Amino acid sequence: MQYLAAVRETNIVTIVCGTRPELIKLAPLVDHFGSACTMIYTGQHYDRSMYSLIRREVPEPGAFHELRLGGLRRGDQLGRAVSAVDEVLAAHRPGAVIVQGDTTSALAGALAANACDVPLVHVEAGLRSYDRAMPEEHNRVLIDHLSDLCCAPTSLNRRNLLGEGVAESRIAVTGNTVVEALAHALPSADEQDVVLGDLGLKPDRYVLATIHRPENVDDAANLEIVLRELGGLPLPVVLPLHPRTAARITEFGLEALLHGLQVIEPQPYRSFLALAHGSAVVVSDSGGIQEEVSVLKRPVVVVRRSTERPEIEGTFGTLVPPGPLVGGAVLAWLDDVEGHRAALREIPSPYGTGSPSELIASAVRRMLDRP
Repeated sequence: MQYLAAVRETNIVTIVCGTRPELIKLAPLVDHFGSACTMIYTGQHYDRSMYSLIRREVPEPGAFHELRLGGLRRGDQLGRAVSAVDEVLAAHRPGAVIVQGDTTSALAGALAANACDVPLVHVEAGLRSYDRAMPEEHNRVLIDHLSDLCCAPTSLNRRNLLGEGVAESRIAVTGNTVVEALAHALPSADEQDVVLGDLGLKPDRYVLATIHRPENVDDAANLEIVLRELGGLPLPVVLPLHPRTAARITEFGLEALLHGLQVIEPQPYRSFLALAHGSAVVVSDSGGIQEEVSVLKRPVVVVRRSTERPEIEGTFGTLVPPGPLVGGAVLAWLDDVEGHRAALREIPSPYGTGSPSELIASAVRRMLDRP
């Protein structure tokens, strides 16, 4: 705790974020820094129901600035976010700015920190899909090369950074804070039974699906075939419906394809973890879920052209493009649910154990103590 005392006396860490996954993963750091932490929330996730879930799930920082920049085109959102974050940093200059991941909000925070000459820390640095069609790939590369400290979850991420010429002195391998966030949020067995019981579900007897990425939902043909593949599975499919996906289903006239699925509202993080933990297999295009299943010891079919998290391929995850291969990949995990579950229990998560937030905080301290 000596570090926290020093930060309170001389520095304040400002965290810039704007989406639910960022806040969930940053919660252990907010807890760690406490009142020494200021948060700037851009509002990139602007759906009100999601926002209320986010604010309930994240510990209170020392100060909270809400920008409400959701619902804009990506370029417009980025420009306004950079300007707004710059304004806050100029008025309340921190010792360091922390951003997480690869979102528009993270890039905005990185650019604003650079403009204000404030040291930048990138949590979840070094991830690469090598797919330039992904906006997030551009974001994460730019953020890494702007950062004074790159907190890489795995040794593979470190090698990626070194291969791009990032100095070894700017890299710390820390693990991923998702392991702490999940351990803190995972409901007890009795609470999980309640979540499943309320939806009429039995452990290992349903599939959990989440689909929201542009490559899957902004293309009518891809969205239709993914929904058809899910509807053709032999187990009930629970689909927490993301607002973006719901809007595209309506726009493309695909509502009838939801009739064979168990559609529910987006869930609080604890309830979602209960559903993931009890599922036979998860089907998702989410990056965070690829990490979470490695802690929950559950399999995931990743519906994407590429992934920046290859550490789980061949163990916890199967990567398939949106299309007719989705159903077959799910069925391969359903052929022996109990056996697969037993095998996955023996595989350690590549994202670490213990307290990555402590390792990140220690690395931040070393950076701030440099002459």
